[in-house]
Amino acid sequence: MARYHTALIPFVFFSVSANAAAQQPEAFRPPAVPLVTHDPYFSAWSMSDRLTDDWTRHWTGAIHAMCGLIQIDGKAYRYMAPPNIKAPPMKQVSVEVLPTRTIYQFEEAGVGLTLTFTTPALLDDLDVLSRPVTYLTWEVRALDKKPHTVSIYLDCSGEWAVDSPKQEITWGRYRAGPIEVLRVGSKDQAVLAKAGDNLRIDWGYFCLGVPRETDTQTVMTSDRLARETFISKNEVPQDDDLRMPRRASDDWPVFACLRNLGQVGSEPVTRHVMLAYDDGYSIEYFHEKLRPWWRRKGMEMPELLRGASDDFAKLVQRCKTFDDEIMADLEKVGGQKYARLCALAYRQCIAAHKLVADKAGNPLYFSKENFSNGCIATVDVTCPSSPFFLLFSTKLLAGQLVPILDYASMPRWKHAYAPHDLGTYPKANGQVYGGGEKTDRDQMPVEECGNMLLMMAALAKTDGNAALAKKYWPLLRQWANYLKDKGLDPENQLCTDDFAGHLAHNTNLSVKAIVALGGYSLLCDMLGEKDEAAAFRKLAKDMARQWIKMADDGDHFRLAFDRPQTWSQTYNLVWDRLLGLNLFPPEVARKQIAFYKTKQNKYGLPLDSRKAYAKLDWTVWTATLAESPEDFAAFVDPLYRFAQESPSRVPLTDWYWTNDAKQAGFQARSTVGGIYIKMLADSTLWKKWSQRSR
Repeated sequence: MARYHTALIPFVFFSVSANAAAQQPEAFRPPAVPLVTHDPYFSAWSMSDRLTDDWTRHWTGAIHAMCGLIQIDGKAYRYMAPPNIKAPPMKQVSVEVLPTRTIYQFEEAGVGLTLTFTTPALLDDLDVLSRPVTYLTWEVRALDKKPHTVSIYLDCSGEWAVDSPKQEITWGRYRAGPIEVLRVGSKDQAVLAKAGDNLRIDWGYFCLGVPRETDTQTVMTSDRLARETFISKNEVPQDDDLRMPRRASDDWPVFACLRNLGQVGSEPVTRHVMLAYDDGYSIEYFHEKLRPWWRRKGMEMPELLRGASDDFAKLVQRCKTFDDEIMADLEKVGGQKYARLCALAYRQCIAAHKLVADKAGNPLYFSKENFSNGCIATVDVTCPSSPFFLLFSTKLLAGQLVPILDYASMPRWKHAYAPHDLGTYPKANGQVYGGGEKTDRDQMPVEECGNMLLMMAALAKTDGNAALAKKYWPLLRQWANYLKDKGLDPENQLCTDDFAGHLAHNTNLSVKAIVALGGYSLLCDMLGEKDEAAAFRKLAKDMARQWIKMADDGDHFRLAFDRPQTWSQTYNLVWDRLLGLNLFPPEVARKQIAFYKTKQNKYGLPLDSRKAYAKLDWTVWTATLAESPEDFAAFVDPLYRFAQESPSRVPLTDWYWTNDAKQAGFQARSTVGGIYIKMLADSTLWKKWSQRSR
């Protein structure tokens, strides 16, 4: 068998040529490289240094194979497939991860190959953002000023359309105008039948869209036959394999395309294909199946692929322009290392969500708790990622908040505080975490009330109006009164860092409640509730003064009010500054920053004094409290080192150990979008980017 599913290959640092190093000094080695990144089911990564070390994989680690081969002057090489494919590897010169693109450079036998994965994840254009289409582009050129005969090959396996390769698949082809479409799907098509965390989609159809050109051949057949035919004959079999349905692992059916480029010289020759997924229905929302956003007006996949093909050149240029501009701004506010971390987080944050249309055609945006528990629409996952959406799309942040607000307004939600979640992805039918709708067991009352009020205030500040808050005003007032009673000195309960267990008198949780009440006063003021605004602002100021006395531990502030000689990251304090509330004097943040600088490990600042693990997003929130670029870099540089050196080859984890850079838990979560918070600290850039989506 040509496949040989192997375990993840340990990473090996690779040298970068002098030319590539000059273009990209101190080359960045991500723990995993985003390739095809759209939603929790359609998300494929390279989890090795080189594309020729291992198969491409779903973010969960399951193989979603792509095999890339090239013929140069009659000899075959591989540019994307592990060593068990019987062709030598091209030399991978570099890999660059940008917000919407991943670019690989290869060289071999006098030929250069640039392989680019472009996902037009442009948040100011929901129609484009929601298209489940990634462009894979080849650019081939001679490096030695001599002509070379070149053809390129790509195949994708049926694993992309099933949860397990033991499941049976069927396949077929059709034409969509100038596009040849090869598609594969599960035999059973159990739409939205399963809910859980470590799952892949097993309904809908994975599609390869290939422009119909004279230099192109396509086939649907076994992996061995397709690959060996290309390697030995520089062609693919003429006839499709029609033995189906059969397991995805039964002789490994693939769909393959060959692009015969002929003679290639110094002038680059470019070709592309489209990788797409048609899920039909995406989310179950209170027992009603919802369509993906792109289907809300009845569009079908052939029309989508025709439109995506027509827009190829325009979208590639838009992505390049966007990448250049946002990377320049990120580097301006936080430096090159910060910018590279943000680039790595960009598509990951988006791909942990699904954009759907409700019955009225409004956008709803559902997150998935990847490898933490699989919950859908978790409030304390939305809050960490909210800086990303406050910067790029308040429509999408509102699309995350509205389902929670509607749910909490239902008679079935009887608690006085905000919910934690709406179910288990992809079924948003009601909270499943802790006591759910029935009991107070393992709830996060102060945490979630604080999160909702903070996000509603930040949303209103960004949009310049509190229209959404007005619609749900009785609910927000209820949560504010809950924090008024319970927020200053929280009882024994969980916060968003629930992996650390219950904690009473949590000082950082208290800060969240205080700042959230300040945010509520801001909403009151925007809605003309002047007396209530003044009363809650005074309350928040008084609570802040009490907090300083209760939490003081000399040169820092405590983890819990009743625990001397402890400490924690007071990351929630950042919202006091971002919302312009000024409830806490600047000396509080200054004292914390000075203390934290003495507590850092090689790979970052621990979350608190109990354990050596860190949270990536919270560390950047803490760093944003720093008043100098040097202090900000002092906290961010170890995060970059962690990403560069972590032996855990997974999509960026937000929970890791600061002594050895190993993953503590979680991967591929949307929470990494929280590291964009530094951009919100620059009011000019916050306004510049947020206005585009409006």
